Amino acid sequence: MTNQSTANLGFEAKLWAVADKLRGHMDPSEYKHVALGLIFLKYISDSFEETYQSIKNDKDAFEGEWEDKDAYKARNIFWVPEIARWEYLKQNAKKPEIGKIVDDAMIAIEKENPSLKGVLPKSYARPDLNKQRLGEIIDIFSSLGLGDSQAKSKDILGRVYEYFIGRFASAEGKGGGEFYTPASVVKLLVQMIEPYKGRVYDPCCGSGGMFVQSERFLEERGGKVGDISVYGQESNPTTWKLCKMNLAIRGIENNLGDTNADSFHNDLHKDLKADFILANPPFNDSDWGGERLRDDVRWKYGVPPTGNANYAWIQNFIHHLSPTGIAGFVMANGGLSSNTSNEGTIRENLIKAGLVDCIVALPDKLFYTTQIPASLWFVSRDRYDHKFRNRHDEILFIDARKMGTMTDRRHRELTEEELKQITDTYHNWRNASTSSAQANSGIYEDVKGFSKAAKIEEVKKNGYVLTPGRYVGTDFVVEDDEEFEAKMQRLTSELSKQFKESKELEAKIKENLKKIGYDI
Repeated sequence: MTNQSTANLGFEAKLWAVADKLRGHMDPSEYKHVALGLIFLKYISDSFEETYQSIKNDKDAFEGEWEDKDAYKARNIFWVPEIARWEYLKQNAKKPEIGKIVDDAMIAIEKENPSLKGVLPKSYARPDLNKQRLGEIIDIFSSLGLGDSQAKSKDILGRVYEYFIGRFASAEGKGGGEFYTPASVVKLLVQMIEPYKGRVYDPCCGSGGMFVQSERFLEERGGKVGDISVYGQESNPTTWKLCKMNLAIRGIENNLGDTNADSFHNDLHKDLKADFILANPPFNDSDWGGERLRDDVRWKYGVPPTGNANYAWIQNFIHHLSPTGIAGFVMANGGLSSNTSNEGTIRENLIKAGLVDCIVALPDKLFYTTQIPASLWFVSRDRYDHKFRNRHDEILFIDARKMGTMTDRRHRELTEEELKQITDTYHNWRNASTSSAQANSGIYEDVKGFSKAAKIEEVKKNGYVLTPGRYVGTDFVVEDDEEFEAKMQRLTSELSKQFKESKELEAKIKENLKKIGYDI
């Protein structure tokens, strides 16, 4: 993460530890909106105050310009009414009615800034929210963003918001993880496809991590704000609001539609052809309403099964790609090898069409949402290298399952060095077709157990299975190609049978004991 502030190392973690102690018996999913709403309020208030003072101290500013709402709009700063400014909240933090004061502040901000209408949380006055603790949290957040520039304030608050989102995802487990993709996975996706300029799209955007990292990637490489246009969609109304707030904190202009919406049944960007697609769709979603979309125009490579949305998502991404577009997305490993319900045929058609660019097998324990093994897919319409050599007859396989460092007992992260190794391997392969050069020379070569550029003919011989372990010659663990749902059905069926046999055996033992005088 880029660090332009002077905040101490571990600043976010310390803040979390202090603020988390104050939530009492409140569930993490409830406290999430209390904390993130206040951080957002602090951010826009700080930005407003800094701009207010800047205009007021500007000798060239006309009289009263600092009270002109249009002056703030022109600077991409939200107008904050007096009753919503952080200093006012801080002064009233100890009052019993602080909950209503915060709600009124949120309402006032939405009224003055139409882009935030219906986005901000407004439930701070509810009886079950301890007002003393609310005031204490406001006091804690009052120490945030105290700096000499808006950029510094923005960076600190953005870091805290992002850190809190990750911690809430961890605390909530499956429910919270649905709106959050781990930072190292997002970084890898962004660094692989390099969204320098064009339209970036995520049809299941969660809290907006893909967009934040894309903007950060651009800034780190000297790009200009506005070089990329952000388009997104999110079906969960609460998560949609979190995303709007997250992007607002980062100053990222976006088109997420006027409300939350399901990408399959209410595509808000029907005509969009994106240059870059980044996504982490729900794994193995069986309740996606596929039975109502059997004739959908997006199913060019085959009709996906109604009981699993994986290949519906893949074809939705492809449908929205521009003629030179590239998509990078997370997918459950079952999609690499499944032959049930037309999935094998769809995968074969995608491979024959030359769309599958690269597959990266990920290590376990990366996700808060699930323990289902996952991989990254990269699908591209423009598969020519810088010398215009065609790569449609080749797929790069990378096995990164041995990578990652445990951050706690349950979660793993990819290190910066590992991200670079995977990314360099992909970029070297994309830009060269020979494997005769030395490693790290900028020209690709296969690495046994890690990477292999396989011809489509070899993939065909493997039944169009895309599991990297089959191609790289790994000595990792025996490859498990079985789909999660199918595997669970098989195992539970076997367990049920064993339970039945156990009961029968127990009955026989009791019967034999009874015969010799031991009745139990």
